[in-house]
Amino acid sequence: MADTMRFTIICPCCEATLTVDSQTGALLSHEEKTKPLASFDEMVKGLDKQKQVREQIFAQELNSMKDRDRILEEKFQEAMKRADKDKDKPYRNPLDMD
Repeated sequence: MADTMRFTIICPCCEATLTVDSQTGALLSHEEKTKPLASFDEMVKGLDKQKQVREQIFAQELNSMKDRDRILEEKFQEAMKRADKDKDKPYRNPLDMD
């Protein structure tokens, strides 16, 4: 009778085995699927792939930082032009508008 109070479910994603209580819906146990050890060559290939991904991300971030300096400089120059144009107007703090 104790076995009818539990459900054993296999996760379709990770193939883990879950044991769930039928009355409360509480998770009683969780067992991950054991992964077979890969060969040394497969592990080296995985590390090489991770290295390539890291290098691509680094190069992308480096390029975005180069463009960031130029964009910030353009924004600063535009703000300076606006500040020179609005030089005659007195500054009004938006918090003092109450």
